[in-house]
Amino acid sequence: MSSGVQSWSPSLEDNDREKFRKRLLNIDSNLEDTEVEKLKFLCRDFIPYRKLEKARSALDIFEDLMTEDLLNEKDPFLLAELLYIMKQNSLLKHLNYTKEQVKVLLPTRKKVSPFRNLLYELSEDIDSESLKNMIFILKESLPKVETPTSLSFLGHLEKQAKIDADDLTLLEDLCKNVLPHLVRKTDKYKKEKEAGQKGKELLSASDINQIRQALPAGSSDRTVYRMNRKHRGYCVVINNQNFTSLSEREGTKKDAECLKHVFQWLGFNVDIRDDVTKECLEEVLQKYQRHPDHANGDCFVFCVLTHGKFGAIYSSDDALIPIREIMSHFTAKQCPGLVDKPKLFFIQACQGKEIQSSVCIEADAINPELIEPPLEDSVPNEADFLLGLSTVPGYVSFRHRREGSWYIQSLYNHLKDLVPR
Repeated sequence: MSSGVQSWSPSLEDNDREKFRKRLLNIDSNLEDTEVEKLKFLCRDFIPYRKLEKARSALDIFEDLMTEDLLNEKDPFLLAELLYIMKQNSLLKHLNYTKEQVKVLLPTRKKVSPFRNLLYELSEDIDSESLKNMIFILKESLPKVETPTSLSFLGHLEKQAKIDADDLTLLEDLCKNVLPHLVRKTDKYKKEKEAGQKGKELLSASDINQIRQALPAGSSDRTVYRMNRKHRGYCVVINNQNFTSLSEREGTKKDAECLKHVFQWLGFNVDIRDDVTKECLEEVLQKYQRHPDHANGDCFVFCVLTHGKFGAIYSSDDALIPIREIMSHFTAKQCPGLVDKPKLFFIQACQGKEIQSSVCIEADAINPELIEPPLEDSVPNEADFLLGLSTVPGYVSFRHRREGSWYIQSLYNHLKDLVPR
């Protein structure tokens, strides 16, 4: 007979949170007061300043980050980024990351602003004597600060609005007078900022809302792919120029550079592989089929620039590989991390021997056999796949020896022009 008293047992989710807090406790125990101050400085863009002033330990900061929903057991990457910046790489193991993994993920997942990174880097190069000289120069306008550090000094300049992400005039002047070699860092920051403004993300939240409102009445979220995860995803580019016996594909380097530029601009982490053999291609396919970070990404792009014939492409060692075989690595069964996510494949390669009416530049064809399989047998019958071919089945595809292929250059230009709309 039941006593009426129900026993309580923690859920799996509660256990995960408890384990995560234990890992944060281990990280905190390995951070000294100076590291805590660095952590506070790097978090100034994430946590209200009044809260940061009250923080006395790394645990206080971790708690604030969790309150702001910037840190949790499912996504500890922000803390991994902070530890990486602080060169506390030995502590990354507590977050199940390595230094190399963080470095690879940073281009698409970083949250610490370039301005914050710049100030932190500068603080590392300002020694006590140089700091004393900088304070001396600003003595008339700088209130007395008790035992300042380079970080607290730069933080004070920022708090007093003497420097910000768009105005480094005072900071540059100090560096020129005291530590001239640091001007290179401020110059680099300004150049990267200018380049970033030219190629920044062009779809704001309001833009996305306008697109959603423009959908037909009754459209549900299922008609639109989700594009608000931790990062956009990966773009792999197989760029074959040199082959064992086939002709060299001049101009393909231009295509690869354009793809890298436009997909990085769109927020992808781009991986370019040159002159890929059959064995190497299989390794790349296996790597991205099993990539754990697909779960946190929006979609996946795979581009192939090579010779080919109907339904297949050539590796750099002249092996003929069916397009279907490449795409099959990313089906729902083989790659669960990409389920319900767009998988885009763009193939610059001939698909036959016929020539459409055009100006003959150079073809990516390799004398295909006359017997060709049905088109429906050439690609997987799966949802969420897009296969873009540079030519229709049975025909050659043209490439300029200096300016790249017509297909890839058109793809590049249309993405640049149409995405902002």
